[in-house]
Amino acid sequence: FFAGGPPRAIAFIGIPLAIASGTYTAFLFAQAKARDLWQSPLLLPQHLVQCVLAGTAALLIAGRLDLAPLLMIATALHLILVGAEVVTPHATAHARLAVHEMVRGRYQTVFALGVILQILGLLPFGAVAAALVLLGLARACRSGPGGASGMKNTRYPGPSGTDLVAYPPRERWDDWTELDSRSWPRRVERHYMLVPTTCFNCESACGLLAYVDRETLEVRKYEGNPEHPGSRGRNCAKGPATLNQATDPDRILYPLKRGGRRGENRWTRVSWDEALDDIAARIRRALIEGRPNEVMYHVGRPGEDGYTERVLAAWGVDGHNSHTNICSSSARSGYQFWMGYDRPSPDHANADVILLISAHLESGHYFTPHAQRVMEGGAKLIVFDVRLSNTATHADHWLAPWPGSEAAILLAIARHMIHNGRYDRDFVRRWWNWQEYMEQRSNHDPSSGPSLRSGPPSPRKRGEDTRVPSPREAGRGCREAAGEGSSFEEFERVLRELYDPYTFAFAEAESGVAATTIEQVADIVASAGKRLSTHTWRSATAGNLGGWQVARALFMLNALSGSIGTEGGTFANAWNKFVPRPIHMPPHPPKWNDLTWPDEFPLACNEMSFLLPHFLQDGRGRLEVYFSRVYNPVWTNPDGFSWIDMLTDEAKVGLHIALTPTWSETAYFADYVLPVGIGSERHDLHSYETHDAQWLGFRQPVLRAAKERLGQKITDTREVNPGEVWEENEFWIDLSWRIDPDGKLGIRKYFESKKQPGAKLSVDEYYGYIFEHSVPGLPERAAAEGTTPLDWMRRSGAFELKQHVGAIHEEPVPSGELADVHVDAHGRVFSRSPKPVQPNIVPVPTPDGVGVEIDGVVRRGFPTPSGRLEFYSTTLAQWGWPEMAIPSYTRSHVHPQNLRPGEMPLIPTFRLPVQIHTRSANSKWLDEIAHTNPLWIHPQDAKRIGVTNGELVRVETRIGHFVVKAWVTEGIRPGVVACSHHMGRWKTEENGQRQMMATVRLDRKGSLRMLQRERGVEPYESRDADTQRIWWTDAGVHQNLTFAVQPDPISGMHCWHQAVRIRKADPSDRYGDISVDVAKSREAYKEWMAKTRPASEHSPDGTRRPYWMLRPLKPGRDAYRLK
Repeated sequence: FFAGGPPRAIAFIGIPLAIASGTYTAFLFAQAKARDLWQSPLLLPQHLVQCVLAGTAALLIAGRLDLAPLLMIATALHLILVGAEVVTPHATAHARLAVHEMVRGRYQTVFALGVILQILGLLPFGAVAAALVLLGLARACRSGPGGASGMKNTRYPGPSGTDLVAYPPRERWDDWTELDSRSWPRRVERHYMLVPTTCFNCESACGLLAYVDRETLEVRKYEGNPEHPGSRGRNCAKGPATLNQATDPDRILYPLKRGGRRGENRWTRVSWDEALDDIAARIRRALIEGRPNEVMYHVGRPGEDGYTERVLAAWGVDGHNSHTNICSSSARSGYQFWMGYDRPSPDHANADVILLISAHLESGHYFTPHAQRVMEGGAKLIVFDVRLSNTATHADHWLAPWPGSEAAILLAIARHMIHNGRYDRDFVRRWWNWQEYMEQRSNHDPSSGPSLRSGPPSPRKRGEDTRVPSPREAGRGCREAAGEGSSFEEFERVLRELYDPYTFAFAEAESGVAATTIEQVADIVASAGKRLSTHTWRSATAGNLGGWQVARALFMLNALSGSIGTEGGTFANAWNKFVPRPIHMPPHPPKWNDLTWPDEFPLACNEMSFLLPHFLQDGRGRLEVYFSRVYNPVWTNPDGFSWIDMLTDEAKVGLHIALTPTWSETAYFADYVLPVGIGSERHDLHSYETHDAQWLGFRQPVLRAAKERLGQKITDTREVNPGEVWEENEFWIDLSWRIDPDGKLGIRKYFESKKQPGAKLSVDEYYGYIFEHSVPGLPERAAAEGTTPLDWMRRSGAFELKQHVGAIHEEPVPSGELADVHVDAHGRVFSRSPKPVQPNIVPVPTPDGVGVEIDGVVRRGFPTPSGRLEFYSTTLAQWGWPEMAIPSYTRSHVHPQNLRPGEMPLIPTFRLPVQIHTRSANSKWLDEIAHTNPLWIHPQDAKRIGVTNGELVRVETRIGHFVVKAWVTEGIRPGVVACSHHMGRWKTEENGQRQMMATVRLDRKGSLRMLQRERGVEPYESRDADTQRIWWTDAGVHQNLTFAVQPDPISGMHCWHQAVRIRKADPSDRYGDISVDVAKSREAYKEWMAKTRPASEHSPDGTRRPYWMLRPLKPGRDAYRLK
């Protein structure tokens, strides 16, 4: 413009465009930084002046124009605006915080330097002044002139270390101000108390912040807690949906007792006292009469560590039951046979290579908040999945193997590492129990099956043994007698022979994945070294007979590379988890419960819960009192009609109590439905293995905490929860007092106050004791801030005990634990020193040894019988499974040679990121996102069957069928179909979650059981106006009803994958129709039970189960003896 001539003419066009561009950039900048910073009136002029200032200085330095006067004017304007930003009021707390950090906080030096340089730029130094102005502008912008820009490089000081713009600082959580977004364009301030708690919508235990309106004391929203070291302030959709669950118009608010027969859905409101007295009397009578095994507590994912197990131990009952054997027990078994610990803790964030047999980066797991950073470090991601999941779409290599063949691929990768010497020889020498294997190998010949060979497997008749034998058979020709003197070099030679048959060609024949692809993946895995992070949990391990071998083969890659307890490697879960020792520790239960731990499954990783109806039908026992909590077996378990039959038979189940905040298919068959709190209405402690650290999360009733901050005294959560909703901690304490009112049963003492002997233990004292005595570092942290440990946790929500835990197995055993030491021939160290009392009581296996001698040093080692990583499992060898004693490949029950003509595998296990088993039906936001489960089918299969997208198909299983819609997609492997978990919720009457449950009719005729949908989801009137805005009608199809029980004989896991036939629906079929023959269910149960090898026939020492193995609510040693 100042140059005159043609440039001036261009300027008349360019200047408006530049202003418009600057305005739009300012708008985008504000929107990107925080949702309400656009209301700062100085943001636009700041941005425009900065543009002019920068452009003028640059042209002046270039010597093209004499713009010194304009430079001085722009600089002066910029300094005036900066001053105005500092001294004038701000529309938002975020902006105020940014200015504070800029002027008086950590960026004050940078900011002051920027201002000084710009003041010097006002002097007539020409190009030098221009350079000073540019430098000062850069420094000032880095520190934050303009209110919002100061947030760019400001990090949150708490454990998350994330961008401060997203989170209020903890010291301002008592009174945090935000503009009400619904009042725009009026500027209406809302004042909140921010109360931390822990999400209950999966097991990740992520931190939440409840925004409690200080005026109304209503929770307005939930966001992430930046003080939480695990979730780091992040949440998936399930976290904020806690608000829906609290305000759900269909939730249960008062205790209910059935008013008719079980399942008739007729209810009468009763008092808590009436319910508690009835329940306590029945439990008391069972205990006095010597029937403790008739009391059972059946829980799904508990969402807490140790509280309820302590209650059952105090009662003296082995009554804990879980859902683990329909969830993760096969993966647990694979890991436990290797390292003792039953779960991995992968350090994905620091890995070079990540190998997943899952979709967990999308569908959630404990490590997800950290794993989502994997791409930042350039890690290679390898995913095994028959579906093109969202996780697989981000992978460098996606492998879609035939279901159950994953172990064949993994062992081919292991062979590649072994044959090419690409493994850590010293780690294998030091930490594998190879000497034990070399001594025993000639005594345990697993050659009961056909020879393993490269290429496609030979066909077999159905019913024949389809196990692929251990690769030891291939090395039979080289089995020279090997005694104690066998060298490591000899073991390496044998190791090559053992795994020689697992070629890439063999893996291709088994899996259908090209050998060249497997070779590429093998090379990537081998190159990872100690930064190989692996994980599997459900997926292939949960779906297949022998699925535990998948986890075992996967972890073998870590064991070969030495990437165990290393940065970027894989850790044991117990190293990264903290469970604090509680007040009043009761002894182990004295009796063994055969209903949960039967003779047939001595090596099962958890209770055989899904077989309970069949065990009762066998006449193995009965239940006097049965609690179901966070568990919906009628819907979740296979063979749900057998559960309905059991729960409606009062001779088998005397009293069923459903502890639940919301209606479920199982609650309809209860005697009492008792409303317990959702995640924001209860106390719990929760810790998980998210990364290489230890932290403890504290769940608390947020309204109780808010009112206590205001000075109110709360002694019972029913005072603040909606209706008469009660938290379970207080429920169990009260119930225990009623079971043992005079203390003569020895129960009440575990629920009495230490501060006031004879008085009832309060929740405040329970958690206050833990935080003061069992959480190292927390009392000191609280004292430094002038408060108590309990108050500190109520205000922070989580505490990080330790970072960089590292490789626990390498730790030397302290001399104080090594009195009167005995060392066996394999270096296992035994000591008479009593085990020191530890504040962390995280469940770990309990072998007799105290450590293991490695190169002359007694190290902590692994909690296995050998103290080492068990390449060779003496447990499997001695308890009836010698052919499975080393990692090998077991062909699945849905392997092609086990399928009848026309059958194909159904994968029913995959999850959606926004649903939680069946506990999320009371969340309208999640239901709107995902509410249906069509059958995934590849176009090739759809063409063969003759169906198109959206058409009804009938899926026929061994015991029945269901009718569902087809979704034709190339996102699934040909020859395989899949149908997601979560969907197909139903109710028989109006009681239920109407936003996610279809209304159905249940019928029975002889052994046939039928379910037909009468109505789908539809809008309805309630106190929530959104229920009239429901636009969807579909709630999915309940496929699990049509699955027979299929217990793996070793891990005890229900093998979820189904051999099915798919055909077009009959003209009379309707969407959602289900038919099951429970007589066929019994046949399938007996067939799978015949695969087992009972302890009574195979126990090497006369016990029911190896004592070293993990077991919830572990009884005393005497209970382990076979009777």
